Amino acid sequence: MLNKFFNVLLIFIPITIIAHLLNLPAIFVFILSAISIIPLAKYIGEATEELTVYTGPALGGFLNATFGNATELIIGIFALQAGLTEVVKASLTGSILGNLLLVLGTAVFFGGIKRPKQTFNGVAAKASASTLLLAAIALVIPAIFLQTSKISATGGVIEKLSVLVAIIMILSYLASLIFSLVTHKHLYTEDVGKYEAKWSIKKSIIILLISTVAVAFMSEILVGSIEPLVASFGWTELFIGVIFVAIIGNAAEHTSAITMAIKGKMDLALQVSMGSATQIAMFVAPALVLISLFFPTNMSLVFNTFELVSIIFSVFIVNAIIEDGECNWFEGVQLVMAYIIIAVAFFFHP
Repeated sequence: MLNKFFNVLLIFIPITIIAHLLNLPAIFVFILSAISIIPLAKYIGEATEELTVYTGPALGGFLNATFGNATELIIGIFALQAGLTEVVKASLTGSILGNLLLVLGTAVFFGGIKRPKQTFNGVAAKASASTLLLAAIALVIPAIFLQTSKISATGGVIEKLSVLVAIIMILSYLASLIFSLVTHKHLYTEDVGKYEAKWSIKKSIIILLISTVAVAFMSEILVGSIEPLVASFGWTELFIGVIFVAIIGNAAEHTSAITMAIKGKMDLALQVSMGSATQIAMFVAPALVLISLFFPTNMSLVFNTFELVSIIFSVFIVNAIIEDGECNWFEGVQLVMAYIIIAVAFFFHP
């Protein structure tokens, strides 16, 4: 039933293209392009889930997070090209918050409805959580440096600091991959059960590539409608980036994490949600900083205080919930409620 619903949404791809060519109002183009990205993100998630059967859960979880985050990376590149650096930062913040609170929260809730509790590998989860804390430190330091020094935000020092921190973050992320995929891969091994792949490796890869290319095309249309939308409705780039763009980009992870949690595969659900948040913070964000060097407007790692506080609190509440190596539906509700509180605050934030 759910697959049929997503298949129906594919009709919005040609509709979006037509609306874009006819120069319809920005609100219609934005909504149509957003809807068209959702089924594509779902197919990215499904293709990577199929590949998990062939590659194993550790590498499968990494592929799911990577291609799930391809949407955010592609949207970010087009937004940087358009000079919308604040939208990019907001979407990165929203992706981290969305994965840690909304995606993980709904997965824990739906996975725990028919179970008194779900257990998972606490050591692996804590390793991911400590990496998230490192990401929070890396994102906070540039902002504190700017506030405690007399250097201008447009000064070259901030750009240099951002580039150096970005390189260190990427190296740290690569180290975490070696930890999870090579030296300590036994911590991330989960029995995939008797599930048989519906697709061959070739079909999975083809669908993955086609969906990714289609997302890139739809993302360009989506980004092009943001500035007219801001001018028409008075919504801030911060709110659009944190909520709308981030939710659209998280569609693949959302679907995959919930599906895995319902099947009782909480380790995989955590690898997708927390792994995706980690990848956004430790790889996508610094990668976009480096990519922005090729555009007229460079992006720094200086996020605003409200974004940083939201990220830090999200990391702390997730740490508190995974600490005992088990979770239940109520903890899922707590994560979702935390997300709603933050989302409402971003809506009213000037």
